[in-house]
Amino acid sequence: MSHQSLKRFAWLSIAAALSTIALKTAAWWLTGSVGLLSDALESLVNLAGAMMALAMLGIAEQPADDQHAYGHGKAEYFSSGFEGLLILFAAAAIGVSAVERLLNPQPLSDVGIGLVVSVVASLINFFTARVLLAASREHHSLTLEADAHHLLTDVWTSAGVIFGVGAVTLTGWLWLDPLIAFLVALNIVWTGWKLVHRSTSGLMDQALPSEDHARVEGILARYRDEGIDFHALRTRESGARRFVEMHVLVPGAWTVRHGHDLAERVESDIRDALPRTTVITHLEPLEDPVSHEDIALDR
Repeated sequence: MSHQSLKRFAWLSIAAALSTIALKTAAWWLTGSVGLLSDALESLVNLAGAMMALAMLGIAEQPADDQHAYGHGKAEYFSSGFEGLLILFAAAAIGVSAVERLLNPQPLSDVGIGLVVSVVASLINFFTARVLLAASREHHSLTLEADAHHLLTDVWTSAGVIFGVGAVTLTGWLWLDPLIAFLVALNIVWTGWKLVHRSTSGLMDQALPSEDHARVEGILARYRDEGIDFHALRTRESGARRFVEMHVLVPGAWTVRHGHDLAERVESDIRDALPRTTVITHLEPLEDPVSHEDIALDR
């Protein structure tokens, strides 16, 4: 499935965000709970993130061209990074609202109706997140994965808010509502930070995860047993695509054809182990000292 077809999942996220914004705003209006207001604000972030996801999936789907020879996959990092920044902004807004309510406590009203509305909104988010998460795993989309995890965070956040409002109703302690709002804000900050950090790492060409790197090393180890060697192994991710490059050292007496066939087998084995991977190899004679002088990024 192409990135173009993944857009339908972004549209699903947008529809879910619009629905939950309407429901949670109604719940806040009915109850006057600042916790439910914080929930509604986070749904606004969901909407902005879903719209950004739609835009970035449209860019990421574009094929490689003369100006972008490695494709446009990194556009997905902008989506998750943008969503992370919006989450941090929402956390600040929630914190301000919580402080105001702590200084000026107000009783809650129509709690039962408000909580029912909030539960319905949370169920919408939960099922939407499950669909997005399954799609992200099947199609290796960082954009959909970030959106799904954010929606799941929203679900647990809503559960905390609902608990807080219920606790206020049972105990009459009005300070519990803004306290829960503070905890919601802290949870949102952590989620936002993780998204921003992951996006920054991707844009900085961070190496593949350790488990993927280990798979590559395992393949190379098999060939080393045949007298072949490797160095200058470098890996990185670009959205849904991986890149692996290395120098392949073969006996100098080999023919070009023999060395090329070996390199093709190495590349094929790595692609089989790590789908969506572009493998680039550079052949060098094993006995030549010069072959060991170009390992660094800058020769």
